[in-house]
Amino acid sequence: MAKTYPLFLAGKWQQSETKLEVINPYDGGIVGDTFYASPSQVETAIATAEEAFPVTRKLPAHRRGQLLANIAQGLNDRREEVAKTLCLESGKPIRDATSEVERGLLTLQTAAEEAKRLVGEVIPLDLTAYAEGRLGIAKRFPIGPIAAITPFNFPLNLALHKIAPAIAVGNPVILKPPSKTPLTMLTVAEIAAQSGLPPGALSILPMATSVAEPLISDERLKMISFTGSAAVGWGLKAKAGKKRVLLELGGNAGVIVDKGANLDYALKRITVGSFSYAGQICISVQRIYVHREIWDDFFPAFIKEVERLKLGDPLDPETDLGPMIEEAAAKRTEAWVSEAVAEGAQVVTGGKAQGSFFQPTVLVNASPQSKVCSEEVFAPVVTVFPFTAFKEAVREINSSHYGLQAGVFTPSLENAFYAFEELEVGGVIINDIPNFRVDHMPYGGTKNSGLGREGLRYAIEEMTEIKLMALKTA
Repeated sequence: MAKTYPLFLAGKWQQSETKLEVINPYDGGIVGDTFYASPSQVETAIATAEEAFPVTRKLPAHRRGQLLANIAQGLNDRREEVAKTLCLESGKPIRDATSEVERGLLTLQTAAEEAKRLVGEVIPLDLTAYAEGRLGIAKRFPIGPIAAITPFNFPLNLALHKIAPAIAVGNPVILKPPSKTPLTMLTVAEIAAQSGLPPGALSILPMATSVAEPLISDERLKMISFTGSAAVGWGLKAKAGKKRVLLELGGNAGVIVDKGANLDYALKRITVGSFSYAGQICISVQRIYVHREIWDDFFPAFIKEVERLKLGDPLDPETDLGPMIEEAAAKRTEAWVSEAVAEGAQVVTGGKAQGSFFQPTVLVNASPQSKVCSEEVFAPVVTVFPFTAFKEAVREINSSHYGLQAGVFTPSLENAFYAFEELEVGGVIINDIPNFRVDHMPYGGTKNSGLGREGLRYAIEEMTEIKLMALKTA
């Protein structure tokens, strides 16, 4: 019998009148069930978060760090259970689910350390005669209760990237996990409930979009941290009023393979970057630009790598690609590929949906304006283009209205720095794929890809306010 996961409301377990069944995208079975929060439960979460803030903001650094360390220890103790839950509800291959748990541990451990490094600075004010005998002291203070909204594809680590920095600085947080993959974080709620968090410091509530509206509009919540699609994210910002907004949105990441690059390494990494978790990662490789001088070496070898990938049961450690999150996503992807073909693209391998699975797909001769190039495909589909001049490839990547991360394989230091200076993205990854992320680094995008930065220290800066004391000493 499937487990029932209650809502975690301000440290208490609750149910509601509306059940939410979570479906395994691989076999259609029920992984477990939980509940959609009611409007009154959302109101209670906001009210208790506001009541908790005077307590959480006064917690000393060692206490905030210990709370996060306690959650990390609990997650470590239940890591196999959490990885399996994540695998079953998301369809993510078990080895990738296990990797996400490892990253979640790093996120919590790093946040615990950052809680102890929330420093300010002393600023000399006597730069002019009338300010003689004065000293400035700048310090960061938590801004208040935070609403966090996360997507299905990294149900653990993306949520922890919001919860952990909030706890590190003393902000209560209300998390709306994704309706398709809520059970992972409700499992973490069981861990958090034993960590010693003050009542009201954390609520984890699946909720319908209509019920979630107060997370955007209620003035008691001082910030929205959202990860998801560009259309939804920018729509939230338009409604948020004076509320601070942190957006980590989508992309259609490009990678450049320059002449002289280590092709064996590039091939393996780009295959991983293109097809991990069936391409349902916002920094998945979507567009590949290959120097003409190495095209004949790269492209046939790339197709061979792609055709070796194994589709199958996500619980099988040998599986490379599991299903997409639902059959509708696979059908939508097939429609986009068919549309690209009608516009002149050629399918070299793949291109078909099989239930909730979509074959790893490589296209050539695609129009840059087709959806598979210009929009976020969020599927195991890549387009490959030749280029002659390095600057040409940079221009092509910049032609997108997204700008999250880009990868560049090159032996040229000059080209590496040119890419760093000229690529219109939040992160330039040299000699690796754009999917590369270590959880303490600044992470976010430009253009339609977002606003602000995550990564523990950088998220902490977003979640705090600098206050200055100007002190007259003489």
